[in-house]
Amino acid sequence: MVLAISAVLFVLFSVALESFFQVSNLLSLLQNVSILGILAIGMSVVIIGRGIDLTMVAVMVFSVGWSFSMYLDGMAIGPALALGLLLALAIGAVNGILIAYVEIPAIFATLAMATAISGLGRFALVDTDTLFITQDLGLLGQIGSGRLGAVVPMPVVLFLVLACLAYVGLRFTRYGAFVYAIGDNYMAARNNGIANRPMTVLMYTVSAAIAFAAGLIMTTTVSTVNTKLANSTMVYDIILVVVIGGIGLSGGKGSIRNVLSGTILIGLLLNGMTIMNISYSVQSIIKAVILLAAIIVDSMLNPRTNRPLSKGTSDAAISNIFQVSREEKSWNSESSRRHSPSPRCSAVSPGCKAPRSPKGRMTGSTISTRRPSRASASPSCRSLPATT
Repeated sequence: MVLAISAVLFVLFSVALESFFQVSNLLSLLQNVSILGILAIGMSVVIIGRGIDLTMVAVMVFSVGWSFSMYLDGMAIGPALALGLLLALAIGAVNGILIAYVEIPAIFATLAMATAISGLGRFALVDTDTLFITQDLGLLGQIGSGRLGAVVPMPVVLFLVLACLAYVGLRFTRYGAFVYAIGDNYMAARNNGIANRPMTVLMYTVSAAIAFAAGLIMTTTVSTVNTKLANSTMVYDIILVVVIGGIGLSGGKGSIRNVLSGTILIGLLLNGMTIMNISYSVQSIIKAVILLAAIIVDSMLNPRTNRPLSKGTSDAAISNIFQVSREEKSWNSESSRRHSPSPRCSAVSPGCKAPRSPKGRMTGSTISTRRPSRASASPSCRSLPATT
């Protein structure tokens, strides 16, 4: 459905807008939307796990901005980037701890953290609105400005690579199965042995790492770090991509393929509105209406309830992880003991125990009610108390 709408928009813009269907514009569209798509990958991991991360843009701006600020002050680029990445991972871990262990709702925890990061970032990390990268970055600069085959921008290539890695990770690994299980039903996942709290911390840490990667690609593309983005509406564009692509805000549903389709649709829409010279305010209104409509539709299709496991993604995930549950193992063991009597003991032996009915009465073959003598009792069976 989303891809069909994207195709219709593409045809309409190509016919109505003279400068839309040009190679330079299409390549620029792909390059610009790739950053949004990378951030949407990180957001989708958290939303599938029944959370939300409003700190992604702030983490992207100030972790990468701090790295390049240290680089411009004389630090080698390697250690500077390593420190920036550690900062991003630390913020992601704090987000996860606040949500999983302190049990603050994700939207409030990440909103407060985003505000704190913006303030502390401007105060202690990057004290300017725009940080210009004037030094030659060498090979690192090719991450954002290079081209594959002299045609395809490297940000697009990296976006597709990260999308493939995320798809494989969510689809074919235990980590991905755990994410879907937690998102589908938190309590059922915990009862099946999944460590929900550490997994939640890991989800937000992965989201922060992806935000750092997006910031690095953006910075090497434009050679600047704009700290004003931390307080912009970009985070809502990320949510718009995820929701319009089809990933349910109730958790446990969707895949990276939804992110790709949502990225294409929103990229076409933003590019078309820019070519038509629609003001930023009007664009914001249009995006808000689309986001609200998408959320309403999502809430109708995927109500946010603590529903039991259905025959969906997480059910299959849990069944793949836990081939035989602990209860089934215990039942099989007990059943094998009951139905495998000793060769020297049968149900009609006077000293043997027979299965009991649900009411506690003896069932099966007729059992003697008299206490057997020591001589007559089978040596491999225990004596049964006399009944009245």
